[in-house]
Amino acid sequence: MSGSSLNFIKTVLSLHEEMATNGFSLVYEGEFSHQIMKMFTSMAEKDMDKANEEKAVKRKVFHVMVECLQNMTKHSDNYDPDDGIGNGLFIVGKKDGVWNVITANKINKVKIDDLRLMIDTINSMSKEELTKLYKKQIKEGVLSDRGGAGLGLIDIARKTGQQLDYQFLPLENDDYFFLLKVKVMTTSKK
Repeated sequence: MSGSSLNFIKTVLSLHEEMATNGFSLVYEGEFSHQIMKMFTSMAEKDMDKANEEKAVKRKVFHVMVECLQNMTKHSDNYDPDDGIGNGLFIVGKKDGVWNVITANKINKVKIDDLRLMIDTINSMSKEELTKLYKKQIKEGVLSDRGGAGLGLIDIARKTGQQLDYQFLPLENDDYFFLLKVKVMTTSKK
């Protein structure tokens, strides 16, 4: 085996070890279609079954995954309206009794201020305030050109009872990588 092959194997093993250490069981980067979303939710369900996760936790994780994937697919700046496919990164895993769902997609700089304001507002609200905002958005929310009114993010915070953790990482030109991390607590720390 050549030196470059050994280095590649070491890199792969190092990446696998880092993923396992952080509890990541599913990692995907690329195009997201409805078929890929279904595949991921099915794989995550199998992981949760192996972990003997409670039904309520499974429902929350499943719900968060679907909302995050839909949000990423609809609002990625790599979105192709003809086939409903967006591009991004999706990671899910469990560590220390917490399921983490992480998504990342490319967005343009002009969207950052509104998105930051929306998430910061959501993070500052109580569960009751989130429920009121959710109902208000359903009745009178302004839809974006891709069909969103912030409902997915509001619903995620409402269902998990956790703040949304996010970052904007600069890429090139005026593009940024929008990272969103959602925690779903288990009732028992397994």
